[in-house]
Formats: sequence, structure tokens, C-alpha cells
Amino acid sequence: MIATVTTTITVAAGLLMTVIDRKGFPSIGSGLWWAVQTVTTVGYGDRVPETAPGQALAAVVMLLGIGFVTVITASITGAFVSRTRKEQATGDTAHSEDQLQDIIARLERIEVHLNQPT
Repeated sequence: MIATVTTTITVAAGLLMTVIDRKGFPSIGSGLWWAVQTVTTVGYGDRVPETAPGQALAAVVMLLGIGFVTVITASITGAFVSRTRKEQATGDTAHSEDQLQDIIARLERIEVHLNQPT
């Protein structure tokens, strides 16, 4: 979903930049190239908006690019943390169950010894 929205915004921004700043972006290809560079935060600087509306659009696209990277990074990190917690919970439960069984067995042996006549 996030990738689809970001791709749509990137294409729209590239096309819109061609309309807004025709001098700096004379072709659709140059506008799209700029939008991809900006959203991915690469920013070669070979194409730069020269008009105020173009710069405003650039600011929006830059913020979206940073937001996209942040959301993707957080999602991947969250998935790793969740999986690790599940693995630890499963492992800890099995380990605790083994310890509990050992304690029960010891208690039973102690009861047997206590109930034996001396």
C-alpha cells in the first residue's frame, strides 16, 4: 500500500513539476527523473526547481520521501522485533516447563523419602 501511494505521488509530482517549472524541466522525462531522485533521497542535483511553486512541490516530495523511508524502516524493524519476541516467548515457555517438571520430580522424590519409615 505504502509503495503504491509513494509511486503514485512520485509520478504525479514528476508530471506536475514539468507543468509548474517548465524552464527547469522541459520534458516529462526530466520531471520524472527529478521526482525519483527526490523521493529516494538521492538528490543528484542535476535538476533543481527554479520557481517558487516548483520549490514548494520539491519540499513536499522531499518530506514524502523521508516519510516513506522512515515508515519502511520502522515496519521492517517492528517485524523483526515481533518475531524475536515470539521466538523468545516460545523458547522461554518450553524452558520454564522443563524446569517446572524437574521441580515436581524432586518434590515427589522428597515425599517418597519423607514417607519411608526410618
